[in-house]
Amino acid sequence: MGCNGCTQQVNGLPEGCHDNGTCNSDGGNKLTVYNWLSDMKLPTDQEAFDVVEVRFKNSRKGFYRNKTNLKLNHGDAVAVEASTGHDIGVVSIVGELVKLQLKEKGVENDNELFEVYRKATQKDLDIWKEARAREWDTMMTSRKIAGELGLKMKISDIEYQGDNSKAIFYYTAEDRVDFRVLIKELASSFSIRRVEMKQIGLRQEAARIGGIGSCGRELCCTTWLTDFRSVTTTAARYQQLSLNPQKLAGQCGKLKCCLNFELDSYLDALKDFPDTDVLLKTDKGDAFFQKMDIFKGLVWYSYKDEPLNWLAIPLDIVKKVIDLNKKGEKIHAIDEYHVDNSKKVKQEDFHKVVGQDDLNRFDKKPNNKNSRNNKPRKRIRKVVDKISAPDVNKNDDVNKNVNEKVLVNKNVNPKQKPNPNKKPNQKPTRKKQVVKQTDNKENKPKVDNNQPKKLGTNPDVKVVKKPSNKLRFNKNKKPRPPHKAGNKPPEKKNNSTKNNSNDAT
Repeated sequence: MGCNGCTQQVNGLPEGCHDNGTCNSDGGNKLTVYNWLSDMKLPTDQEAFDVVEVRFKNSRKGFYRNKTNLKLNHGDAVAVEASTGHDIGVVSIVGELVKLQLKEKGVENDNELFEVYRKATQKDLDIWKEARAREWDTMMTSRKIAGELGLKMKISDIEYQGDNSKAIFYYTAEDRVDFRVLIKELASSFSIRRVEMKQIGLRQEAARIGGIGSCGRELCCTTWLTDFRSVTTTAARYQQLSLNPQKLAGQCGKLKCCLNFELDSYLDALKDFPDTDVLLKTDKGDAFFQKMDIFKGLVWYSYKDEPLNWLAIPLDIVKKVIDLNKKGEKIHAIDEYHVDNSKKVKQEDFHKVVGQDDLNRFDKKPNNKNSRNNKPRKRIRKVVDKISAPDVNKNDDVNKNVNEKVLVNKNVNPKQKPNPNKKPNQKPTRKKQVVKQTDNKENKPKVDNNQPKKLGTNPDVKVVKKPSNKLRFNKNKKPRPPHKAGNKPPEKKNNSTKNNSNDAT
């Protein structure tokens, strides 16, 4: 909650008025009241009500009479009369709604009410802000002084008057405290004309300080609750709650006030359930009460011989059994009416939608290039050299004499062009595959001269792979001598050059 000034942002954050505990627009204050009669116009013969409600720090409020008929609106800062000097507050309610607030608070509309002096000037506001800035340091120092004097009390909050002449010290204590020496020390330490000590309870302390409850909302005593009723553990027993003090206690250290909110509804629902002392008499034995579920309408019973075997019986069956027992009749056993709640209903699986597949979908996966599993496997590729597989039209005689062709492992760059001057037998072979070609000319298929020759299209050619996992080398083949930079490799004799020379001659 915030006022219109909080909407002004600086560096993306709300600026705010830095006025902790109060808000000029009454948007984030304690015990706020909405004036639902503000838009309604009064009759022509009726005058406006001359009493206004003024809010001070935290939950302190007061009613003041507007004798000078000032035109006051919601959120105006005014200077009002005090017991000594004057105080600065903010108008919270004006108009006809103040009559209802006076009746609710039990305040009489008489001449004993203090009056409104004027609207606060800039000088009044400056003095008020200086006094408010001293409150935190004053509270910490006063706690040290009380500790040095050995007083068993806790100073929880301090409020300075608007003219900076008086200070109210709110404290909590279990026993009566003699603070006459403390008042003298505080007045001399902070240069205050008047010091007022006001004892409050633990719940009033939590209401003034404020906070967030276990439900995730602001405390009820801070926002709207003003009537603090006593809360006992019987309210928790009626609601079937475990008596755990850590869960049942609030920020004030006492039982939560919200335990009384739904107590009447539980008491009405318990009227339909039988007494816990009534036994169910059966032929198998007497069954006694264990627990109940008000929402599901189930009551758990167990036999005296089997106290650990709890049986869930519907409320209607329990009432019928009790009626039969009153007539002197018994049933065989209550096991027949047991409701088994242990079976869980299978719920439909959550259907994945876009953006909710995986929480780690935006995380970068590690790129382990040096990992052994990520290394690319060596693939054997069939390399066909233009020299080893020449065109049928030009080198038909050479193609007939070729009986074996070697398929070499690809360890070179695929973008590198093959060397036409390099003989096929000069390549080192690691894994060999032999290609056998039959010399049967009769069954040889006709070859289209216009299409290029493709490997594997000839049915007479059979590819035989040696079933070996290890790399083998041809022992009969002599290793190729290393190529020197100065020596050039022998040039290959091409039949096409001979034909061209003969034609030239």
